Amino acid sequence: MTSASTQEITGRVFNVVLIKPTHYDDQGYPIQWLRSAIPSNTLACIYGLAQDAAQRKILGPDVELRLHTFDETNTRILPKEIAATVREAGGDGVVCLVGVQSNQFPRALDLARMVRVEGLQVGIGGFHVSGCLAMLPELPPEIREAQALGVSLFAGESENHRFDGFLLDAFAHKLQPLYNYLDDLPSLEGEPLPILPRARVRRTMGKLSSLDFGRGCPYQCSFCTIINVQGRKSRFRNADDLERILRENQAQGVNRFFITDDNFARNAQWEQLFDRIIKLREEEGMFFGFTIQVDTLCHKIPNFIEKATRAGANRVFIGLENINPDNLIEAKKRQNKITEYRVMLQKWRDHGAHTAAGYILGFPADTKESILRDVEIIKRELPLDILEFFFLTPLPGSEDHQRSLAKGVWMDPDLNKYDLNHRVTHHPKMSDIEWEDAYRDAWTAYYTDDHMKTVLRRSAVHGLRSMKSLKSKLLMFHLMIKYEGVHPLEGGALRLKFRRDRRPGMKLENPLVFYPRYALKTLRNALGYWLTIRKFDRFMREAIEAPDRLTYADIAVAPQNAEEFEDMALYQATSGGGAALARKKRDEAIRKGAHKPADVAAPAAE
Repeated sequence: MTSASTQEITGRVFNVVLIKPTHYDDQGYPIQWLRSAIPSNTLACIYGLAQDAAQRKILGPDVELRLHTFDETNTRILPKEIAATVREAGGDGVVCLVGVQSNQFPRALDLARMVRVEGLQVGIGGFHVSGCLAMLPELPPEIREAQALGVSLFAGESENHRFDGFLLDAFAHKLQPLYNYLDDLPSLEGEPLPILPRARVRRTMGKLSSLDFGRGCPYQCSFCTIINVQGRKSRFRNADDLERILRENQAQGVNRFFITDDNFARNAQWEQLFDRIIKLREEEGMFFGFTIQVDTLCHKIPNFIEKATRAGANRVFIGLENINPDNLIEAKKRQNKITEYRVMLQKWRDHGAHTAAGYILGFPADTKESILRDVEIIKRELPLDILEFFFLTPLPGSEDHQRSLAKGVWMDPDLNKYDLNHRVTHHPKMSDIEWEDAYRDAWTAYYTDDHMKTVLRRSAVHGLRSMKSLKSKLLMFHLMIKYEGVHPLEGGALRLKFRRDRRPGMKLENPLVFYPRYALKTLRNALGYWLTIRKFDRFMREAIEAPDRLTYADIAVAPQNAEEFEDMALYQATSGGGAALARKKRDEAIRKGAHKPADVAAPAAE
């Protein structure tokens, strides 16, 4: 309860503390860095909405809505200090734990518990809350526990003045137990735009910020939560919104962005957006660099790749997921055609963009042997730069999770492990140890020294600038895998650990043990980093000085030809590759107006 004197002050200042939580590592310490790798788009979106609410004075003409923004991946969160800050600024406010994914929910709940002890109001939103409400028949125990603590839950999206309503309720100390907007997806046009304060951006590697220009996805992948939270009908911002946010970021010295749209190629306004960026670049001399996410059929959209790279899309993340068509069909990812992978990747490469792909391990047909075979096929036959491996994970909010829960399938009760980097269920063919070994071995097999040399040699034909950029990304992945033991997307520069921040329920370590071990580990990693950086510099020199630098070729970068379909393991050794090839031949025959050849086998049923 607040005193009368404090209540008088809260008529002037109301504090809104926005926190994007991290999650715990296997030893129970929050994963934090001096500089983190990936900015939080949800934090950017909510900050943009809160900033707009503050400017409009929604709490009244005499009330200052004061914002405090933190990303726990690069900032230590101390609830007592947050509470002290709020008291010094007037004593009243609300703490919002935003963008909380399933693996972050245990940490978010621990923070909420500490904040509630300090007497502050707390709200939690994000994919875990939204996914559970969208797909489960009843609330799971961890969400009921949050409600028992007096935490307000927010499901769905916050635009269309919904966050205004939450803030007004918090100001009146009348937060509702649940705000559920899942059945009413808002339009994004003209809405306040995502932006991160300059101080937050400076704490990411490369001073990278985050944007979204569209939400939702038309596909039906069974492992995906996006379609059940953001819907299958895509919604978009317009070109005027885009220009406003780019100019606003440019004004604070930010021009590199991670675009979080699940599939930018399905944005109905992609051409207008790219044209506007191209105009800013070519007519006003503004520079922007983007990482975008696309599907494996984006190259079939006329001018898409050409305009994307001209606008500044220098890195592309592709949902490759697997090279076995049977696995893709099992996951309802029928839009992925392995017969299109090579030409798609080569087209991005020809336009100077680096390609990264997600690859899921643990489909029902997988074995340890088939996984490692497929990694070698990818290395040899696909011109891919970066490969990111993930466990097939029944994430709360996905069809896979809903189906497994209904069937009583065992799933690990510790949500902290649902980061796609841990096994959380059993596999029908592999033992737990085999599956985990296959995951670790896949990383090791792809990021060998020989393959890193090959990837750099393939990039050398595009010039030194392209190679430097790619080398830094390959180096980051190599270091995180080998020395830090975290998924590279959770990585950063200089790992931070704080003894007293260990996960509740785990023993607080003796300072005489904790600090020497932490210091020794940091020094050992620093030495490993230095040796690895020198090694990668040598790889760069060798690629640059190679006599055939500009003419280098191998199977992966060779132009596609008809013979390869009969020769390459991508089509002949994979599960379902033959049927995929038959479908390709059938489709080509139909397009040519010919009857299906008698010697082409009927395609497998989809």
